[in-house]
Amino acid sequence: MTTEARAKEIRPMTEKLLTKAKKGDMASRRIVAGFVGDEAAKRLFIQIAPKFSERHGGYTRIIKMPRRKSDSARMAIIEFIKS
Repeated sequence: MTTEARAKEIRPMTEKLLTKAKKGDMASRRIVAGFVGDEAAKRLFIQIAPKFSERHGGYTRIIKMPRRKSDSARMAIIEFIKS
């Protein structure tokens, strides 16, 4: 769970990285690994990207949650859409 603003910032980056991971070539691997690190890139290429091989975009969704009590910030959950 994160703030709604942060979830909206993360979403386009996540979509672009997953699109690159679906390509699977060495250039894409280097770009993704440079952005998120080797372990996260490995997981993205091996576990996550194959699940979305048939899907053309729209890999994530943002679910709005109730406001946080301490500062009344809008909260949200960003998650991958189950395929």
